[in-house]
Formats: sequence, C-alpha cells, structure tokens
Amino acid sequence: MESATISAPVSLTQGAINELKKLIDQQEISPDFGLRVGVEGGGCSGMSYILGFDQKKDGDSEYSIEGIRIFMNKAHGLYLAGMEIDFKNGLDARGFTFNNPNATSTCGCGSSFSA
Repeated sequence: MESATISAPVSLTQGAINELKKLIDQQEISPDFGLRVGVEGGGCSGMSYILGFDQKKDGDSEYSIEGIRIFMNKAHGLYLAGMEIDFKNGLDARGFTFNNPNATSTCGCGSSFSA
C-alpha cells in the first residue's frame, strides 16, 4: 500500500472525520471498504460529487486520512485536488458539504459544480 503514504488530494474537516467514523461503526462497514470520493457528469452545474462507501476498483488511488481509507479514481484528481469535505449539523444545513477551489461555478444544492 505505497499510495496510502501519499497525502490525499482532498481533505476532511474534523466534523467530517467524526461523522464518517460514526457511520462506519453504526453501519458496520467492512474494513475492505473505503470512502469513495469522485465526480460524475450531471447535476445542475454539469458535474456532481460522489461520496459513499465502496470497494477499491482498478484505476483507484488509495489514501488514508486519520485511519479512514479514501478511494479516488485517478482521473478525478484534476477536479478534486484541494477540495475540503465538511459535515454540517445545523438548523440551516445538515450533511456533507464540498468546498472545491477548482469549481468555476456551483449550484444552490452545493453538490454540483462546473470546472
């Protein structure tokens, strides 16, 4: 696992780390699963974020952030480099949020962007 020592192109806030660890425990996520971070075509601004637990696939890079395995398709690094994933738990917003410095525009839902 050489790639696990390379720093991830994305970062997780402490709130996101806490929520992910809670989800891993509550849903009894298997150790061979990791958090998939990626993008896909679609959404109001052209591209949408992918965030969910998945198994490693061919073409994935693997990273580790505070013991959480992160899987990312190598081709998605261009769109995700420098992105910060946070977890909001307030009255105005609840859920994971994406702060992407590469996005040239975003939409109101916060899960779609264009670059």
